[in-house]
Amino acid sequence: MTKTLMAQEIAEIPASVAACLDQNAAGLDAIATRLRQFDPQLVITVARGSSDHAASYFKYACEILTGIPVASVGPSVASVYHAKLRLPRTLALSISQSGQSPDIVAMTRAGRDSGAIAVSLTNNPDSALARESTFCLPLQCGPERSVAATKSFVTSVVGGLALLAAWRDDPALSRALAALPDACEHALGCDWGALSDRLVRAPALFVLGRGAGYAIASEMALKFKETCAIHAEAYSAAEVLHGPAALVERGFPVLGMICEDAARASFTTTAQKLHQQGADVFVTDDVAGLVALPVAPPLHPLVDPLLRVVSFYAFIEALARRRGLTPDTPRHLRKVTETV
Repeated sequence: MTKTLMAQEIAEIPASVAACLDQNAAGLDAIATRLRQFDPQLVITVARGSSDHAASYFKYACEILTGIPVASVGPSVASVYHAKLRLPRTLALSISQSGQSPDIVAMTRAGRDSGAIAVSLTNNPDSALARESTFCLPLQCGPERSVAATKSFVTSVVGGLALLAAWRDDPALSRALAALPDACEHALGCDWGALSDRLVRAPALFVLGRGAGYAIASEMALKFKETCAIHAEAYSAAEVLHGPAALVERGFPVLGMICEDAARASFTTTAQKLHQQGADVFVTDDVAGLVALPVAPPLHPLVDPLLRVVSFYAFIEALARRRGLTPDTPRHLRKVTETV
């Protein structure tokens, strides 16, 4: 059987990660030098869709590593409402696979004009977004033709983490990133068939995460919707008990992105509570009474959630086909979405 474009692009993730790291080394050093001189006191992110989930991942990593607050700015502030933000000593990070959406470009231009250093992560270094940025880090992942973003999402996260590692001169994070291409190969081989069996006819589920894992949960929920027509909702494991848990009854599926970090113990407790309510709980950890999904060996608390999504992408492409859908061309969606 001919592989879908989505499957082909998922298989390219390890090589794409290696290219993103290797081919951007000099550019990362230049940006890091400028940021250390500039000493930003605020970071804003500009993105939509999967790119916004990559920005959310960056938010958690940046705040944990640097203590600098990170805020997502609505692109319409510039493109529709024409507001002028005051952004002295600010890093503005824009993420867009195509680099073509007018609202992302407009907000990036407005940020740079307001005094920010504008850094873009895009798969198109010749795009309008790249031209409006102070610095551009190309994703280096090659053409992505499937509507559902996979390798471009992963390399967007990798680009953000590599920027942080260079800026803060963090050897532990740098070592983890160097090992990431091989770890992605391992992650692609993790079999989540047990979850596929449970969800082949499911109409809905919750996806839970904490920290950077919440950004991954948000990305997973989007992919459930766009490739499998499953109504998936992402929640922080710290928030799900504040209302959404009222929907959980016997047989309701829950997917939990538990990682080996400071939130592990409390996340495990939440997952067990949902199991006690009757939920079918699948987790990326070994927890008594819950279904454990295999994952790649840990590298670093800020990198491990990304390995979960690599395994997930292989799973979700296969699940879409099991449900009789074509993951390359989700209904009503296009690859490049240009919003104002």
